[in-house]
Amino acid sequence: MKKGKIIVTITIGLVCVILVAVMFLQFKTINQTDITSLENMREDKLRVEIASYKTKNEEIEQKKEELMNTIKEYQESLLNETEASNLLKQELKQYNDLLGKNDVSGDGVTITLTDTRAQKINAEDLVVLLNDLKSAGAEAISINEQRIVYDSYVVDINNTYISVNGKRIVSPYVVKAIGNPSYLESALAKKQYGYIDTKLAEGKDVVLERENDIIIPKYIGNLQYEYVEK
Repeated sequence: MKKGKIIVTITIGLVCVILVAVMFLQFKTINQTDITSLENMREDKLRVEIASYKTKNEEIEQKKEELMNTIKEYQESLLNETEASNLLKQELKQYNDLLGKNDVSGDGVTITLTDTRAQKINAEDLVVLLNDLKSAGAEAISINEQRIVYDSYVVDINNTYISVNGKRIVSPYVVKAIGNPSYLESALAKKQYGYIDTKLAEGKDVVLERENDIIIPKYIGNLQYEYVEK
């Protein structure tokens, strides 16, 4: 893409040089015209010479117009190439955001789960929460700054700690989710069978808060594809 821009820029420069040369030729033709000899010519011959100069001038004007149109085409080509490049960059960023390969920020909710003497938070509590958030339209999620992507896993390790993406995390478990705050909160805080009420009924410590400008870091690691051919 960058090489193409350089080629187009150089081409526009060359066309400009040619245009200047053509205009210079036009001025030179006029300056070299011998006015005295034209005055001494017979009328019929004078008409022929004037017609000749007029033809040459029209040809130069036509050539100049063609070159101006060429410059305009190259300028539009360069503009379109820039727009295409920006569009590709934007689409690539969106894909990387969805894959979790970029840091992202936005409004959403934060859910904090904390171990107590009576109840410990386990991996299943977090997995259920992640599924509820995804169903409610969460666009990006993290647990204790570990980005959740399509192949993330959350498991209990020997009933002593929880592992997310192979990283050990401990209480308190701070789950951040970016998305429509109203949708996310409604999905989790609905009465009776909602996630918050259910966990509170189990005696677990769960706090839900709306947040502005939540920052969720990018996924650290290699995304694995089992069936995609590279």
